[in-house]
Amino acid sequence: MKHNKKRNTAFIFEALVRHMTDSIVTGDLKRRDTVIRIIREHFKSNSPLKRDLDCYRSIYENKNLDISKIITEAKISNRLIDPTGLFKAQTNIIHDINKSIGPATFNVFVPNYKTLATISQMFSDKTSPKDKVLLETQLVQTLSAKKETVSNMKPIDNLVYTSFVKKFNSEYGGKLLDEQKALLTNYITSFVDNAVELKIYLNEEVARLKAELSEASKKDVIQSDSVLSEKTQKVLQKLENMKQTTIDESVLRTVLSTQKLVRELA
Repeated sequence: MKHNKKRNTAFIFEALVRHMTDSIVTGDLKRRDTVIRIIREHFKSNSPLKRDLDCYRSIYENKNLDISKIITEAKISNRLIDPTGLFKAQTNIIHDINKSIGPATFNVFVPNYKTLATISQMFSDKTSPKDKVLLETQLVQTLSAKKETVSNMKPIDNLVYTSFVKKFNSEYGGKLLDEQKALLTNYITSFVDNAVELKIYLNEEVARLKAELSEASKKDVIQSDSVLSEKTQKVLQKLENMKQTTIDESVLRTVLSTQKLVRELA
């Protein structure tokens, strides 16, 4: 079925998230601030776009809940959004993006595009009842499928934290780990929900990183290397000090780097 991605609220948001990520990686502060402004203005609390996005996210970010029930509730919530107001809001953000960032924004690759397109068609009042049932069935099967994760990481024998950060900053843009994507997504979302979800995520993620890094520091490969052992303890101390630190890009980069470090040491 025909699908207009520019009228897909979740696709627009995901595209902006990826442009924000790229801006952080490349140090393009002007573009970063422009993306933040667009998100803040158009996805503010209780706006048509924010309400529509919440319906999408409740489905494609579903975690261990009954997907069929979630879809049912999301469809009900979506029907309560004024279609005229939503169309106007989409038109406004499309115009803003084209003018402020450029139409190429909509050409960005979004990994879960097929799922977003399926949800959009399922929500559409132009889709027949029969096709809606088929789309919902397809969506349930897709989201219920178990994802196999294969871990084949080799232990490293000499990793100095500073050299790791340098390599990470130059390479991680196109090779983000799942946990790094989750962090960046929560960071972007923080601009529209007063950082509530980001704070919750960071609290859990930092605790996980501290536990795994502490366990990794006991390995012979680290214990036998005084430099690596010292750097590991410094990273642990950095994580501990985050309790009194305001969440900013410095914290973001530290956590991103530590996520990669923990994965390497696993």
